[in-house]
Amino acid sequence: MKRWILFSCPLIVIFILSSYGFSLYKVEVPKALKVKESSPFLFPQDEAFFDKLNAQPPFLGTRYVGFKEALAFKESQGKYSAVNSFGYMGKYQFGINTLALVGVYDGQHFLDNPELQEKVFEVNIARNKWILRKDIKRFVGKYIKGTEITESGILAAAHLAGPGNVKQYLRTYGKIDVMDGYGTTIATYIKDFSGYDIEMIKPVRNPRI
Repeated sequence: MKRWILFSCPLIVIFILSSYGFSLYKVEVPKALKVKESSPFLFPQDEAFFDKLNAQPPFLGTRYVGFKEALAFKESQGKYSAVNSFGYMGKYQFGINTLALVGVYDGQHFLDNPELQEKVFEVNIARNKWILRKDIKRFVGKYIKGTEITESGILAAAHLAGPGNVKQYLRTYGKIDVMDGYGTTIATYIKDFSGYDIEMIKPVRNPRI
């Protein structure tokens, strides 16, 4: 009788466990559900989505590195492979026309080359700094709609909307403002990216890669 009990108990336990849906075998994830590689994503389809996540960019100080990484986080969450629904590409979301201005004509090569993306960003900042040099000298330290104007705010806004639109905004004291396809305005970028020290980037006329 004791031998029968010792033999039957494990079988009973296995039967009970299996009746509750437990498996004694390793479960394999179907191949169709496995992630094989990363893919570009569209950003931002809905900026409110990231607000709900309460995501914040990494704080890297108030020098140039902090400026560019904060701007990259706003543009694409810092993803080199990002392509938004308007076709803007990379970590800093450049359009093909802006790339051509600095000597880059192959969009796919640009997307596949993080080093090139960083170089294009720096060259474009230098270009915008040259175009806006007189406005930077004239308006830095002044207030428009309650926001202090800083060099970094001006250059961030130029990245968003182009230096020509930023000139209009400054020279009309905020009466002429523009927004991108997702509703972000020049005034927003001037405020959000104020106070960074980007003196290390010198203005350059028509810089090329």
